[in-house]
Amino acid sequence: MKYLIAGLGNIGAKYDNTRHNIGFDVVDALAEKHGGEWATEKLGDVATIKQRGRTFVLLKPSTYMNRSGKAVHYWMQKEKIDKNRLLVVMDDLNLDFGKIRLRGKGSDGGHNGLKDIDQVTGGNNYARLRIGIGNEFSKGRQVDYVLGEWSSEQQDELPKLIKRAAEACIAFGAIGLQHAMSQYNG
Repeated sequence: MKYLIAGLGNIGAKYDNTRHNIGFDVVDALAEKHGGEWATEKLGDVATIKQRGRTFVLLKPSTYMNRSGKAVHYWMQKEKIDKNRLLVVMDDLNLDFGKIRLRGKGSDGGHNGLKDIDQVTGGNNYARLRIGIGNEFSKGRQVDYVLGEWSSEQQDELPKLIKRAAEACIAFGAIGLQHAMSQYNG
């Protein structure tokens, strides 16, 4: 069984360590823990890991967040991975910092990366792991907050959050969506 885990983010050093790039951080943690080697390929950086008898293709799209669908669709086709074995990992302003929520489908919730994936793949019927980044910003400052670096308090909690999200990604493939949801949501 082969799965595609697409961590969303923006390429370039100026986006490193920002809230919007937590999807990249999670797939980086997976590759590091399970011996995946990143290679720059068409439309993104790709690593493959094997865990619990499953193959996980990890993807960091190089298309920037708002065009993530092109890379996700390309790698689904190239690796012959069905939509029911796709998991998209991204930041979510609507969840408190530190919360994660795994779902089998859903709205884009205003997330431009999801919006593009929905359009390119023909619907929202794929799993997504939303990682709460909180919403402590003043009116009109949403972009600055999302593209801003973590606060020192958040930075202290980040390794635990990334580890838990990475474990949820493996669980998605190893024990299935429903069991992973009951284990990691809440």
